[in-house]
Amino acid sequence: MATTERDPILVEQDAGVVVITLNRPDKLNSFNGEMHRRLLAALTKAGEDPECRAVMLTGAGRAFSAGQDLSERVFEEGVAPDLSESLKKNYNPLVRIIRELEKPVLAAVNGVAAGAGANIALACDIVIAARSARFIQSFSKIGLVPDSGGTWTLPRLIGDARARALAFLAEPIYAELAAEWGMIWKAVDDDLLHVEARKLSAHLASQPTRSFALMKKAFLQSAVQTFDQQLDLEAQLQGEAGQTEDYRTGVSSFRAKQSPVFKGR
Repeated sequence: MATTERDPILVEQDAGVVVITLNRPDKLNSFNGEMHRRLLAALTKAGEDPECRAVMLTGAGRAFSAGQDLSERVFEEGVAPDLSESLKKNYNPLVRIIRELEKPVLAAVNGVAAGAGANIALACDIVIAARSARFIQSFSKIGLVPDSGGTWTLPRLIGDARARALAFLAEPIYAELAAEWGMIWKAVDDDLLHVEARKLSAHLASQPTRSFALMKKAFLQSAVQTFDQQLDLEAQLQGEAGQTEDYRTGVSSFRAKQSPVFKGR
């Protein structure tokens, strides 16, 4: 489907990279129902597209995403909203597809990434951020609990003590400190963010992306398996990787002292 400047999601594809841009800049790319639907559809299509070998996710304007568009929350007197339904219908499918997509997903974070916006970014495989970017677990400011995987992702990235403090205090963490803590891959100068992100995305797309899919599966399973179970899984996945065309290409190129040309299969 073609996109226009008014669409809440913009999609472009170049040299194996699908670039998805959250496009509600006047609302700091906060999520409404239409953005949820369009982003999930774009990610699903990228996952199914054999020409897509990497995905880059970013935001238009001054923000990556400020999280939920609170103007969509309608309160009726005497009726408490069921926010669990919003998570089950909208946010959970988004973070699940990012984590499970058999392609590497890179987040290029510009400006603020708050609430669910922060945790959607942190669900990506690699996060690169502008130095002025900031990550905020803003949920406590409105009496809520971190969602979109935040309570799972943050302790594993930065440890339990820091994760609890960020959740309770809702203080902004700028990109350089986020990189220092291991929350993200790295911070770059603001004017270089998209140049660096596109360069890194293109590099990922040129690599043995089938092995990336297997790596993602291994990292996900490592959270729930014993060490012995993980060794068995690694053996299984390595067996699959060894059957790929890219493995044969990599070995033969190494022996010939040539740069490999991977096909992602």
